[in-house]
Amino acid sequence: MRSPLILSVAAFWCLAVSAQAGEASYRLTDANTKIEFTGTKPGGKHDGGFKRVSGMIVLADGVEPQVDVEIDCSALYSDNFMLTWHLKGADFFNVKKHPKARFTSTSVRRSETDYVVAGNLTFLGVTMPVSFPATMTAGDVIRLQGTCVLNRHDFGMTYGKDKIHDNVEVRFDVNAAR
Repeated sequence: MRSPLILSVAAFWCLAVSAQAGEASYRLTDANTKIEFTGTKPGGKHDGGFKRVSGMIVLADGVEPQVDVEIDCSALYSDNFMLTWHLKGADFFNVKKHPKARFTSTSVRRSETDYVVAGNLTFLGVTMPVSFPATMTAGDVIRLQGTCVLNRHDFGMTYGKDKIHDNVEVRFDVNAAR
């Protein structure tokens, strides 16, 4: 006769192994993740992005995907050298005081056409809930793409009132292997 303790341990081990077998982790790096932005003003627009990002996307059977991304704001770039310098300063990203930004998902749900990603974005020391549509395909490589519009004032970035539009378009493209 087998001990109930041995059977319980064996059942737990089988569940743990099957849970691990149904889980896939994808590491986000500078090489496989692109985060870019476009800011506008009455006379035109400027494009930029971040050269350094890190994070993970975890997919597990029966559980919503989990996304965690850290952005190195000091690796910010734009289409103009002087603008890049200004964006890194206290008027905008203030990278000396806030060198990192972070997005952590709270839900990734299937919509009629694709997915809706929701989570918390911490930027300039302010955490705000954000939500945006995205496309996602997964296998040996996960592809996650989307665009969201952020209001820079929500994060305390108020420089250039009436000279720079408040909304900034942010685009991301992830192509990460397991």
